[in-house]
Amino acid sequence: MMLVVVPLLPLAAALVSPIRGGRRLAQTATLAAATTTFVLAVVLAARVVRDSRVVAIPGWVELDGLSALVLLLVTFVAATAALFSWGYLDAHETPADRVRLYGLHFNLFVFALVLVPVLGEPALVWIAIEFTAVFSVLLVAFDNTHEALEAAWKYIALMFMGAAVALLGFFILFWAQQQAGGGHYSWDGLRAVAAAMPPRVVMAGFLLVLVGFGVKSGFVPLHTWLPDAHSQAPSPVCALLSGVKTMCALYAILRLVPLFPLGRVHAWMQAIGLVSIGTAAFLLLQVRDYKRMFAYSTVEHMGIILATVGLGGPAAAEAAVLQMLGHALTKSFCFFAAGVALLVLGTRDIARARGLLRRSPAAGVALLVGALAIGGAPPFVLFVSEFTIVRTGLTSHHYLFTALLVIFVTVAFFGILLHVNRIVFGPPAASPTDAAHHRLPVSCWLTLAVAVTPVLVLGVYQPAALQRLVTLAGAALLPLPRP
Repeated sequence: MMLVVVPLLPLAAALVSPIRGGRRLAQTATLAAATTTFVLAVVLAARVVRDSRVVAIPGWVELDGLSALVLLLVTFVAATAALFSWGYLDAHETPADRVRLYGLHFNLFVFALVLVPVLGEPALVWIAIEFTAVFSVLLVAFDNTHEALEAAWKYIALMFMGAAVALLGFFILFWAQQQAGGGHYSWDGLRAVAAAMPPRVVMAGFLLVLVGFGVKSGFVPLHTWLPDAHSQAPSPVCALLSGVKTMCALYAILRLVPLFPLGRVHAWMQAIGLVSIGTAAFLLLQVRDYKRMFAYSTVEHMGIILATVGLGGPAAAEAAVLQMLGHALTKSFCFFAAGVALLVLGTRDIARARGLLRRSPAAGVALLVGALAIGGAPPFVLFVSEFTIVRTGLTSHHYLFTALLVIFVTVAFFGILLHVNRIVFGPPAASPTDAAHHRLPVSCWLTLAVAVTPVLVLGVYQPAALQRLVTLAGAALLPLPRP
């Protein structure tokens, strides 16, 4: 029953948040629900490591290695975002009624995100992913500026367009499963009868889901909503959008990869992934807003994950899962660091954001660490995952893929460091303000300390339990042996 309780906690917090009684009730309920949900996710992940699966309602509510890992990442980012939101809203002197409204939408968003890995039925997962769009659009528009409203309209229009395309794909896959004599329509049910389903029909369904949810994952050329939404949403919301929302849509795509033997579909995944990586890398060179910079980095990392799964085989699947882990942890930290930088500098414009280290040494160090970590520098976790991907590409003789990947990742790394170097070490555009005016909330600093810990620790040490979970998650991306 613990698995059933997990999504109910943020839903309960959403019901409590609008109650009048001051701003603290909404903030306390949000933080308590998010933290408790993360603790339960850790317990459930440990049970998956031990038993390979946790089942509450067979075929409907259950966890395997991949869904347990995604649930763990979603709840960790949600907990840190809830903690960061407390001080972030206080620093912006947000009125109590707006704080309650933020708490309502934030918890509904987390509720939808948690549902995605918990549910085992593709149609219900589709509904949950659409809920993530509906509940997050008002958070994108939370600042109520012209730019925020424009970004929100663009965001929801593209989300609904992708939803319609993906829904058609899931209908086709349902029909294909029934033609093959399949039973309950679930991820495992599709995988079990993959060899008996009509190949062309399955291909058509998968391509529709890839296009529809590719919009939500931010694959090029369907990525245009992503930098706009991330530049306008509050920073803790960006951590959720970039760290785990895009990954939840990608999770649904990857669930369908085991329906195919190694072949043309995997080559398409490599091509789409490389186009996204390369486009994002060169866009990073000319970006003018440091929150948009981290958004383009998300496009890059979604492409890396998709392309790596496209290599095929257990080693590539585990490398892709490790990249998912590293991206969620690191990107959320980057947006927390960007949020602190925004509080200190008062601008997102890279040309005017200068001298961060002089104005706030801790904020400058946090942004620099975030840039190095998301760029894949050692000793951070993304260095381990990207090194593993390169090694996998070479050992599987994908030399062109590996060469292009290394080139694009290098361009992205230097693009990010070029901008962050100017922000952190450049001379201030004006005289540095007294440090007292940049005294930031304790919860923001505490969030940075909590969020950076796994980014650094997992780069040098990975517990055996986590390695086992990554292995189980990678196995879920592979087709079952065919008779």
